[in-house]
Amino acid sequence: MIVDTEELKQRVITVLQGIYDPEIPVNIYELGLIYEVSILPLNNVQIVMTLTSPACPAAQSLPVEVDQKVRELEGINDVHVAVTWTPPWDKSRMSEAAQLELGML
Repeated sequence: MIVDTEELKQRVITVLQGIYDPEIPVNIYELGLIYEVSILPLNNVQIVMTLTSPACPAAQSLPVEVDQKVRELEGINDVHVAVTWTPPWDKSRMSEAAQLELGML
């Protein structure tokens, strides 16, 4: 099955926008926790993400949820989620929408 990579990337981003940090009422994409979404050959997806802190209570569950939900998309062959701490997450990575939602603007 041949899928347009940009269209597939947008579908992945849409899925990521439906995943929420359990402690913050904003999705992980708008929070700036997603550093990279790459569509590789054969419709493999690589996601580089971080968490708000290494002590984040969702550290074990959030990357697994990302993997599972992206894997459910039609046309996806395989998913690899990498968690990185470089650069460290800070509030400046949040979208304007997320900052509005949290009353930071």
